[in-house]
Amino acid sequence: MERVTAAATQQDELRLDELDAEQAAAVRAPRGPVCVLAGAGTGKTRTITHRIAHLVSAGHVKADQVLSVTFTARAAGELRGRLRALGLGGEAGQVQARTFHAAALRQLKYFWPQVVGDVPWRLIDSKFPIVAQAAGRAGLSTDTETLRDLSSEIEWAKGSLIAPEDYAATVARIQRDAPYEASKVAAVYSAYEKLKTSADGLLLDFDDLLLHTAAALEDYPSVAEEFRGRYRCFVVDEYQDVTPLQQRVLDAWLGERDDLTVVGDANQTIYSFTGASPTFLLDFSRRFPEATVVRLERDYRSTPQVVSLANRVIGAARGRIAGTRLQLIGQRADGPEPVFAEYDDEPAEATAVAKAIAKLLGKGVPAAEIAVLYRINAQSEAYEQALTEAGIPFQVRGGEGFFARTEVRQAVQALRQAAARDDLPDVRGADLVTLVRAVLAKLGLTNEEPAGVQARERWSSLVALVQLTEELTGHDADLELTGLLRELAARAEARHPPTVQGVTLASLHAAKGLEWDAVFLVGLADGTLPIQHVLGPDGSVADEASLEEERRLLYVGVTRAREHLHLSWALARSEGGRKVRRRSRFLIGLVPDDSPASRIAQHTTDRRGPKRVHPTCRVCGRPLLNTQATMLGRCSRCPADVDPELLTALQEWRREKADELKLPHFVVFSDTTLTAIAEQRPADDRALVAIPGIGAKKLQTYGADVLAIVRSRIRNQ
Repeated sequence: MERVTAAATQQDELRLDELDAEQAAAVRAPRGPVCVLAGAGTGKTRTITHRIAHLVSAGHVKADQVLSVTFTARAAGELRGRLRALGLGGEAGQVQARTFHAAALRQLKYFWPQVVGDVPWRLIDSKFPIVAQAAGRAGLSTDTETLRDLSSEIEWAKGSLIAPEDYAATVARIQRDAPYEASKVAAVYSAYEKLKTSADGLLLDFDDLLLHTAAALEDYPSVAEEFRGRYRCFVVDEYQDVTPLQQRVLDAWLGERDDLTVVGDANQTIYSFTGASPTFLLDFSRRFPEATVVRLERDYRSTPQVVSLANRVIGAARGRIAGTRLQLIGQRADGPEPVFAEYDDEPAEATAVAKAIAKLLGKGVPAAEIAVLYRINAQSEAYEQALTEAGIPFQVRGGEGFFARTEVRQAVQALRQAAARDDLPDVRGADLVTLVRAVLAKLGLTNEEPAGVQARERWSSLVALVQLTEELTGHDADLELTGLLRELAARAEARHPPTVQGVTLASLHAAKGLEWDAVFLVGLADGTLPIQHVLGPDGSVADEASLEEERRLLYVGVTRAREHLHLSWALARSEGGRKVRRRSRFLIGLVPDDSPASRIAQHTTDRRGPKRVHPTCRVCGRPLLNTQATMLGRCSRCPADVDPELLTALQEWRREKADELKLPHFVVFSDTTLTAIAEQRPADDRALVAIPGIGAKKLQTYGADVLAIVRSRIRNQ
């Protein structure tokens, strides 16, 4: 026994040699509550798996007593692969790594007879048909978009532990922007729940799996005792994304125990529309005062140039979540600076992006290592067209593109027909892959890639379905054809296509958890990012919390890039349209002086017509080329000449005024505007409004106070 322990300890030390100091601290943390705040690219999966290996090798827990949960099948599969490499996953008696829903499904199948008895139940492939019936009864449309909105709202309500009878009152209380009249949504929600119950048994959706699992553990002591005797240690990845329902399940799993490791980054919280909340991560140390907290800030994914931009994006964030921001430290060799570009219209932007992608392909960057990311799925159309015209293969991830393709619909239909055959053998695992290949061969699947753009796209779609089958059977050796069809239906509904060899087009939400060598962040205009509904009609902030989530979306987008990062926006939507858009407010201060996209033009008129004139530096007289320089009235290279005591007095006044008016501090004046005032020390109204960012309204509201502070400082000097 001593030899085994010594060998295990030696092996564990070898594993720890592969980690940095902070990762090793998280791994070595004592048994009990541990919170790992892990920034993008900081090696959280490595840390998780090595912590599990350390706990097992140190004898704190047996391998089969560990349950590790995450949010996507892909992430769970990666966890299992890493654990297998450490000799801890993939076999019976080893660590279990699953999604919340997969873990609940497995548990519910086992405990159902004890809890419910012989009442039959079935997991539904898609909730759309049932929601359609419920919507019809409530007098709402049954078109695809309406059903998608209603389904999402039901998922949010269930994930937030809101019952149908409480929905309308809750929405009114929290002022949620419901997709339709709250009473009608509540009626659809109620009818949906009733339609799932029939004389033939129960129909369960994915949220029901969690609800029934939690109830079984909460209401049946024998079930809880058996489960808690089976699993003693829990690890939760992406903890900032848990919903109240998932937290309820986790609490039921734990009982009174505290052997829990959570990993997350509150500043990557971008799924609040699903009910996800960073509150559980933020309050972890309050719930477990003795918890070990470790911060991972060394970024191994991205170049220092990308990391620097990411830090500046999130550095402007405000609120409680922002208070936990991690200052990433790039660990890779230097790479190219991020590129910023402004275009006249969206077609011009898409064409330029396609040309830039072609150049990267010519330099040897694989198409599968390039992504175009946007705020909403509707933006993909221009890029699909531009890439098609350039002959560049692509896949649409997070949109309807993949599952709406003719060949994919034909393939799914062919697989359904095969599943309906009476003589179909019970095939699983590798045999299922063989069956899928045989079915798709009749639709054009060949061993060799065909010639021609259209033929290649069709072939790539069929290959992607085979590869997805291989991936799924690798995660679940018992998967059979009906289970595969259920997975395809769920992915189509969730807009989660498989990987195709080509450039990825994806929404920023769908890109979470992924990474590429080159990333193009497009459409970065106010009204798109941030999205229009968080802004007022005049462009002011209507919802501060939602604005900050939009900023986090940009942060997530930036941190997807390993080396090449392009950020762009267009001034008009259609070719030749009016240029009424402006770059995203999140880009203020980020565009470097020497970038063509940083130029700020003003229009003056003389006898020869409009002329573009740049504001000039008040120190050296050179043109000012970006927003921050223009607001300060000087080049970044010229001396600041700021009065620090005046700046401190202005900041204190701003704090008091903002608190008095119950406004965020920056709404009164931004930091840059206060710095400009402290540098230029305006003596009258005219000099004050000459500072960019101070218009007639702010002059009327705050001008007297600001000038009084400036004059007082001048008198005291």
